[in-house]
Amino acid sequence: MCLSTAFRDSNPDEVLMEYVSSINIDGENITLTDLMGEQKTFKGSLKFADLTGAVIRIDC
Repeated sequence: MCLSTAFRDSNPDEVLMEYVSSINIDGENITLTDLMGEQKTFKGSLKFADLTGAVIRIDC
């Protein structure tokens, strides 16, 4: 299983969520769900996703 870490695109040192198992995009809302089922929603856009490298960048 590949789990990713989501970072803020404008600040690559800022972790938005670790152990992301799924991403749901609904218009401007991006909902990340981690391995334990915790969800966080951000208003913005997905800028980059490297699932084999376990990196997600979101502009929010």
